Amino acid sequence: MTSRLLISLSLLLAWQKACAQLAPADDFFNGGAQFYISNNIPSALERVEAGRKLYPDDVKLKKLEELLKQQQQSQSQQSQQQQNQQDQSQQQQDKQQSRQQKQNSQDQQKQDQQKQNQADQNKNEQQQQQERQKSPAEKKDGQQNGQDQAVAAGQMTPEEAGQLLDAQKDNEQILQLKPQGKPEDQNRPIKDW
Repeated sequence: MTSRLLISLSLLLAWQKACAQLAPADDFFNGGAQFYISNNIPSALERVEAGRKLYPDDVKLKKLEELLKQQQQSQSQQSQQQQNQQDQSQQQQDKQQSRQQKQNSQDQQKQDQQKQNQADQNKNEQQQQQERQKSPAEKKDGQQNGQDQAVAAGQMTPEEAGQLLDAQKDNEQILQLKPQGKPEDQNRPIKDW
């Protein structure tokens, strides 16, 4: 009986040693798989690499390590693509803001130009009103200055226009109207029936 007990104990110890040796590799595999499932690739890869140091020939750990490296590589590519897209989006936003600022600047220049034109128009109107309100002597002085400016612009002065009209009067024949028939009496009552 004691021999049976010794044999049973020795088998049990051998089995425990075998299980003890397998359990740590499986623990590394299971821990890495749990991290992978929770989408924590760096921690999963760290756990599997630690298991590979102790069990370099373990097939499960090798396969899981390859899978994790592929996953990590694809994630880094995706993050680079996202970064590129964000950069492109930022560039587009910057261009759009630049265009908007340029448009605002042009609109502001147009508004400033319109204000300047309005101010010039108001100034011209005020000058015209002042010209209308001037006394005849001031108008003559103003006309003389205006004539000098008009001549400079290649236009006819008022004096030249008057001379031209006077010269044309001499060429005109005066048309005299002769009444036909008898002249009517202006004092006669008008019939309204």
